[in-house]
Amino acid sequence: GRFRLAARPADAPITSTETLVLLGCGIVAAVGVLLLEFKLKLPGHAILRAVPPMALGLSLVPRRGSGTVMGLGALATAGVVLGAGWGETGYGSLVSLALIGPVLDLAMRSSAGGRRIYLSFLTAGILANGAALATQAGLKYFGGGGGGKPLALWLPQALVTYTAFGAAAGLLSAAICFRWNDRQLEPDTA
Repeated sequence: GRFRLAARPADAPITSTETLVLLGCGIVAAVGVLLLEFKLKLPGHAILRAVPPMALGLSLVPRRGSGTVMGLGALATAGVVLGAGWGETGYGSLVSLALIGPVLDLAMRSSAGGRRIYLSFLTAGILANGAALATQAGLKYFGGGGGGKPLALWLPQALVTYTAFGAAAGLLSAAICFRWNDRQLEPDTA
């Protein structure tokens, strides 16, 4: 990653300091999803607020399970914020917020570095937003409060926008937080 707290192996245990950093990134992701609004009026855009803090967390603490720790922090924060009546969001947004961390953990298992990380983030963004799409579609189909347009009008647009926003969130976040090439930077000689 571009940013790193310490050079330790990916399978090293997560330290207490690293846990706090990861929980902080999860909190930022939840606050972004629940309290910030982009007013895009397009289905599936909430993931744009969730993935960048999670990517930063993985860049700072590239360990197995880091995404899950951030996801737990995000869910706990969402519970507190929504329970206090401060935030507002749809079920799809909560699903993508809850899943992006663990999905990133799974996607990054075989990504040692470089370009594979970009593919992992792309895949994770699409999968997490795909689950959000399925949630919203199910709510609309079964009349559980999917809100907005009826399913038949909403679904054709949502299939495109959920996929596009998931892919964009993954790729942009990876581009900001991780290097493209597989070469290691030269150590400082000064």
